Amino acid sequence: MMMDQNSIQSALDLIDKRVTSATQAAGRKRDDVRLMAVSKKKSAADIEQAILAGQRLFGENRVQEAQEKWPDLLKKYPEVELHLIGPLQTNKVRQAVNIFHAIHSLDRPKLAHSLARVMDEEKLSLPIFIQVNTGDEPQKTGIDLDNLPSLVSLARDELGLNVRGLMAIPPAHDHPGPHFALLARLARDLGLAELSMGMSGDYEQAIQLGSTLVRIGSSIFGARD
Repeated sequence: MMMDQNSIQSALDLIDKRVTSATQAAGRKRDDVRLMAVSKKKSAADIEQAILAGQRLFGENRVQEAQEKWPDLLKKYPEVELHLIGPLQTNKVRQAVNIFHAIHSLDRPKLAHSLARVMDEEKLSLPIFIQVNTGDEPQKTGIDLDNLPSLVSLARDELGLNVRGLMAIPPAHDHPGPHFALLARLARDLGLAELSMGMSGDYEQAIQLGSTLVRIGSSIFGARD
């Protein structure tokens, strides 16, 4: 069943108020933080209701799912921005850079080389976030802390990728605050301005600790199927 535009509008309004309060409490400007609506496993019809409610930035986890839902939406609403926030396989890089406007999941040298080569061939320069495995979780993607500086150096300085910032998903069983603080410190040390961190359950704390982009799904669209 298609979601009601009014319920999505109400959810977006509430989140905006909470983001505004969090930025004010942190002594930051509201414009410092962008809201990404995470639309994975949501239909094109539901996504369109969010667009009609005023949302302009969306995130998807899988290249294939985005290819199934988004081409017509992006043609109809060219002002909308779509970011990839899930793992990216090297054999999907060309498809990814041709549908997404930014990539949040660079996590290894091989992928950096593939992104650089394909974007050079396609004459594109997408913003890139490097995903960091702050909890050192073996089952989770993301570069480990020891190898992060060398990956930034390779991607930004050697390959010329448009590396804007860092992204992380704290371990589900950990308090997120220390992970957000760690990511913010790493970004400062590496000279990166953007921080993609904070989801439905912890975005206000992420904003307090420097997030510039919060990724929110269930608080907008409800629980996923």
